[in-house]
Amino acid sequence: MKKTSNKVVLIGAGAVGTSFMYSAINQGIASDYVLIDAFPQAAQGNALDLADTMAVLPVPFTSIKAGDYSDCGDADVIVITAGRPQKEGETRLEMVAGNAVIMKSIAEEVKKSGFQGITVIASNPVDVLTLVYQEVTGFDQHKVIGSGTTLDSARLRRLVAEKLNVSAEAVDTFLAGEHGDSSVAVWSHASVMGQPISKYIAEGKITQAELDQIRDEAVHMAYKIIELKRATFYGIGVCLTKIVKAVLRNERTTLMVGAKLNGEYGNKDLYTGVPAIIGQNGWESIIEWDLTTAEQDLFNQSCATLSTTIAKARDAIK
Repeated sequence: MKKTSNKVVLIGAGAVGTSFMYSAINQGIASDYVLIDAFPQAAQGNALDLADTMAVLPVPFTSIKAGDYSDCGDADVIVITAGRPQKEGETRLEMVAGNAVIMKSIAEEVKKSGFQGITVIASNPVDVLTLVYQEVTGFDQHKVIGSGTTLDSARLRRLVAEKLNVSAEAVDTFLAGEHGDSSVAVWSHASVMGQPISKYIAEGKITQAELDQIRDEAVHMAYKIIELKRATFYGIGVCLTKIVKAVLRNERTTLMVGAKLNGEYGNKDLYTGVPAIIGQNGWESIIEWDLTTAEQDLFNQSCATLSTTIAKARDAIK
């Protein structure tokens, strides 16, 4: 039986996980936090470090500690960022075998804890590992959310905003499909300050070639950051906070998360980045846009790439 409210458990107290935790406590999204890591000292050290913020935050939390899987039983949300980091020049999909084994182990422990809440996953390759977790646990697919293309879309928004010299908040642009090289820019549903992106093209403020270049830059941003500082973590940390906050506060907002397709967009049996409504029950429904023929073809190719990698993940955890 649930005994606490607004309790968030983080599994994986590395750079991504602690960036999420730091963002979450600064935004005051929960009251109790637990850190779990394969290296308990890392969880303990980070919990102590983060606890030092309690006295000065504008919205203080109640508790933060290092824990173990028994702490998952009464949690509202579990955030999983565990796994080895992406190496320089390595694609996310190339990480699949080792991280699939790690994810299976985590999934088994979480299930044993009696957890009944919502799981948000950012471990890479996130689309594939979200499916691994859902299949191993047998949890309701709606209660398992991948970070999807939330970060990718945020990068796209920023780059378009810089090009048009407007606030990133005024830009609605989206990358769908794999969180990786095959993600698809859905320009047919892009807008800036309420005006379709096609209007800006017609007015000569931006060209399709420039948009294509921006898409490529957004998709490959992680490679650039990893080359410069070996890892990416701040952006995804804030994106995870946005997803978790939408769950805890039942915002029913729409985000480009990893949701499981069951025929939507002509694909099924995989998690990938699509627009979905997020609330207290997880991802509640997928919004199906009318894609152009070219966008649909690219989305199908992205899903096919993921399906191939899913097969490798399943082989790795047999």
